[in-house]
Amino acid sequence: MSTILSVAQLAIAVILIILVLVQERGGGVGEAFGGGAEFTTQRRGIEKYLHTATIVGLVLFIATSLANLLL
Repeated sequence: MSTILSVAQLAIAVILIILVLVQERGGGVGEAFGGGAEFTTQRRGIEKYLHTATIVGLVLFIATSLANLLL
């Protein structure tokens, strides 16, 4: 059981690294693909999805870490 949790934790960690690196600070995904400069603070489209996926991944990573610690 501990091996499965360790593999899951490693997979979640890699996914989290990718999610964080894909997000740009100060520029949106639309800007990265040639969009204009938009001065809005709301996340829309894929940016909102990436933000939510990062939070879910973080919660899963913490849960697997605690489960691995307790077992």
